[in-house]
Amino acid sequence: MNIVKTRKIWFSISIILMFVSVLVLIMWGLKPAIDFTGGSLLEIKFVERPSNNEIKELLQEFDLGNIVVQPVGETNSIIRIQEIDENLHYKVINKIKENFSEAEEERFDSIGSLIGRELQHKAIYSVILVLIAIIIYIAYAFRKVSKPVQSWKYGVIAVIALFHDILIVMGIFAVLGHYYGVEVGLPFVAALLTILGYSVNNTIVVFDRTRENLYKLEGEFSEIVNISINKTIARSVNTAITTLLVLTAVYFFGGVTVQYFVLALILGMIIGTYSSLFITSPLLVEFYRLGKR
Repeated sequence: MNIVKTRKIWFSISIILMFVSVLVLIMWGLKPAIDFTGGSLLEIKFVERPSNNEIKELLQEFDLGNIVVQPVGETNSIIRIQEIDENLHYKVINKIKENFSEAEEERFDSIGSLIGRELQHKAIYSVILVLIAIIIYIAYAFRKVSKPVQSWKYGVIAVIALFHDILIVMGIFAVLGHYYGVEVGLPFVAALLTILGYSVNNTIVVFDRTRENLYKLEGEFSEIVNISINKTIARSVNTAITTLLVLTAVYFFGGVTVQYFVLALILGMIIGTYSSLFITSPLLVEFYRLGKR
């Protein structure tokens, strides 16, 4: 399979996906959860779930700000309101139970707006620090492979692929947030960091095989890179499939609280495997050709 020769096809697919992702992020953006905005969240289990309007009308007597109700599963509803104290929380729960006698509270979270903004900033810094650390590590690991491509370029290419991966995942979640109200919080950031680690691991495996083959094989650089990809493609795909089987099981049977965290991981695994095989090594060849010019 000559992946390097057909690299324009893979580059075109990635550019289109990245362009669409940027477009939807500009148009709709990600829908932040209370982890980042601050506020309170109640998850209530009903025997017969009332409509969203019924729940909103029931809670109008309390000063709860903008009330957002989201159905979850077959019987649950998630209610998002402004930050409330324990006393008001107790009154809200009692009011719901008075009108829906068999209702049960399954979850309550409350985060202040200042803490939410601090968490948002820390999440951004953590992603940036991870990317910088990856460049430094790969440049050091490949320091002895200065020809025909400088070692630091391996790190830059890996980060380009990682940016490609998380951008597309964020674009998909922007669409889910716009149409289905899916919110992103700290679990989503944890998923992104996990995706970064998984994707760069696959990329390093392919690069490492290229490094070995540069000493063992003779021929054009592009040919050696393509041989290296083909020798690692089975390993990468098999690893991705076995991981996806586990994640799919968790997605369907793990409960609502981890569903979108796992979905982000599933998307990241698929896109990360694709980029490590079809984007990073072809980019290495492009960097080589640009260097020759």
